[in-house]
Amino acid sequence: MNQEMLTVDPRMIRILRLAENVAASKASVLISGESGTGKELLARFIHSKSQRFSGPFVAVNCAAIPSGLIESELFGHERGSFTGAINQHAGQFEAAHNGTLFLDEVGELPLEAQAKILRVLQEGELRRVGSSSIRKIDVRVLAATHRSLTEMIQKKEFRDDLYYRLKVVQFDLPPLRERPEDLKRLARHFLAVSCESNERGLKTFSTDAWRLLLSYSWPGNIRELQNVIESSVLFSQEPEIQPHDLQITAEEENGNFISPGMKLEDVERILIIKTLEFTNQNRTQAADILGISIRTLRNKINEYRTQGAL
Repeated sequence: MNQEMLTVDPRMIRILRLAENVAASKASVLISGESGTGKELLARFIHSKSQRFSGPFVAVNCAAIPSGLIESELFGHERGSFTGAINQHAGQFEAAHNGTLFLDEVGELPLEAQAKILRVLQEGELRRVGSSSIRKIDVRVLAATHRSLTEMIQKKEFRDDLYYRLKVVQFDLPPLRERPEDLKRLARHFLAVSCESNERGLKTFSTDAWRLLLSYSWPGNIRELQNVIESSVLFSQEPEIQPHDLQITAEEENGNFISPGMKLEDVERILIIKTLEFTNQNRTQAADILGISIRTLRNKINEYRTQGAL
């Protein structure tokens, strides 16, 4: 089992046990949870325990597909079916034939695409864009979302028939902040991996660093924890990781870094200030981290000083 799926949390243990039982069936599965909670990891676990384990596991981030290319990406297209279709293309459903298709962020799909996915699930067949031929496929669909699909149904943003087709079985993954023992285990795991991969020697967390790790809310969950720890290994100059190495501040910990209702210019100003703090006011480094020119950064700083915001 993937190290990131090992757990001592009672809810996660129950989910994994149920997932292993469900894996042997052909039922569609809907996995819900906040971003970074391990939805794709659970989908891969289900695939690995299923009779399709030797077949392909194809992961598709529905939120990352441009709206005009969704049908082509999922169902494929024939040559010349639209401008730019120079060659024929097999979609992700065909790529997952005899295996598992993981539709991540399924709530981001437009209604028209939802209707076509429903048909594929019901009929076990599809038609490429620009083709009149029917192609039979054998695919198990696992879907994931961080949104409330029931609320989207009420707003007419998600089809209820597709929802019920996808959630034959549903798993709701708890956020990392509710799993302190898993957080400790994962933190140690990521620290060991990062130290080895970056050839930094074995490091440990100081008592204060542990206190910050366990009190921070981790809105990005496991993915954020992994990134924070890898970054801390790169920046730490001592055998012990200290709170300042973690780059999560008391303001972020209390949820005051970025909050709904803030203006874009305020978010930009806070981000620039914090990046300057992180680089000890080194403007060249700060500009590089922010992805802007030193001239743009200088202009922003002068603007904030004129406004009395810096």
